[in-house]
Amino acid sequence: MRFHHKTVFIIFVTMILVVSVSAVTRVSYTHPGQMIKIPTTSTIRSPYLFSAGFGTEIHNFSPFNTARGVYFSMDLSKNFTLGFSSGQGADTTALLDESEYIPPVEFGFHVQQRLYSQGDISFSIGIHDIVFENAESGVSLDPKQLSFFGVLGSQKPLGDYELSTYMGFGTGGFAQQPVTTTTTSDPDSTGTNAGVFAGFILHTPFLPNWGGLDFVGEFDGTGINVGLRIPLTSDYRLSLGFTHIQNLPDWTEAYGATHPGFTLGLDMSVPRSAGEKVPSLPSVEGGPYPSPEEGMYDSTMVAADIAVSSLRDSLRVSDHELRNLATQIAQLKQKNISLEDSVKTIMLVRNKSQKNINRAMRHLSRSLRYFYSGDYREALQEVETALELNPNLALAYARRGSIYYKLGDAQRATINWNLALQMDPEYDDVRNILKALHENRLKTTSFSQD
Repeated sequence: MRFHHKTVFIIFVTMILVVSVSAVTRVSYTHPGQMIKIPTTSTIRSPYLFSAGFGTEIHNFSPFNTARGVYFSMDLSKNFTLGFSSGQGADTTALLDESEYIPPVEFGFHVQQRLYSQGDISFSIGIHDIVFENAESGVSLDPKQLSFFGVLGSQKPLGDYELSTYMGFGTGGFAQQPVTTTTTSDPDSTGTNAGVFAGFILHTPFLPNWGGLDFVGEFDGTGINVGLRIPLTSDYRLSLGFTHIQNLPDWTEAYGATHPGFTLGLDMSVPRSAGEKVPSLPSVEGGPYPSPEEGMYDSTMVAADIAVSSLRDSLRVSDHELRNLATQIAQLKQKNISLEDSVKTIMLVRNKSQKNINRAMRHLSRSLRYFYSGDYREALQEVETALELNPNLALAYARRGSIYYKLGDAQRATINWNLALQMDPEYDDVRNILKALHENRLKTTSFSQD
């Protein structure tokens, strides 16, 4: 489907002439784009045939006071967007309980043209709020709402997220709003006729199968609006938010141009049909992908993009699991190193203990030679050295007991024999000596306990 600029202009003028109902107030979510009230621009054409939905702003609960509207928009070509909206403002009177004022229904349309696109930067100009009001005097154009604008946009990936930022300037609805009286909807003459706006959309990886969750924030020329775009399916999206949050403390005040409101919107986007011209994939021999100017992605490509996002998430989970396994393997290796160190330490202790036992036994052998030769002092010194090397030798205590007995110290001899018997309860020679000593029949015979 291709439209020449001349054809679009004819349609544009014709719709102005034949319109018979009224047009749009600046109600949230009723203008082309993904923001709350400000326009957007993109480097590529929308993958949807058209979008439609409704928006409402709740300005009071008791009594209930709302502004509401519906919209429809579509890309007529790769760079040209046309949108229609119809809405009804909130009651501007001060005494809402007693008011019989019915805000006029409005009808309008919005056009914009992308002039520049390079990389992730694009620039568009347009006219929003070409509004016709269905008043008592009949249908009339409201030039005060007419909004000429230029908007510059940037779309940059941030890891798993994507940040789209917009900034621009405009007149009408993007300018400082005139003061509105509490008894009529006509504004005073105060206020400026031009202003600036800015905003951002943070596209998140949450709910990826339906397109992702979006956080929205903007300054629309008169106040700050924030919102959340929640995907219900791949084609339906619920929008929640607040307008003019800087004025929330004045919620109970009478409605005005900058009165805060709780916003609710629902939009439906219809993917392009497979019959329209879309980019073809590279051939088997290879080749570059076609540029956006050669066509647009259809719903199959959108579904493929969602599938790729799901696979990317699965790969991310698998990568996380592999990292956990690598961490566990590293921990097991560390435990293995610790166990090897422990085994080496035990072997060293064992080797040292065995070495000490061998050295102690050599000293005990020398003590036995000194004992038989009658040199009890040297024999005792050798035993003491053996005990320093290994204090757990029952034989050493038994030998020291025998030496003390030979030296005439029966008390010390008894103590050492008892120590030897405690360390080795099956040491029968020592038990027999102690029994003989107790029965006073121990003779000074050889009891070297070798």
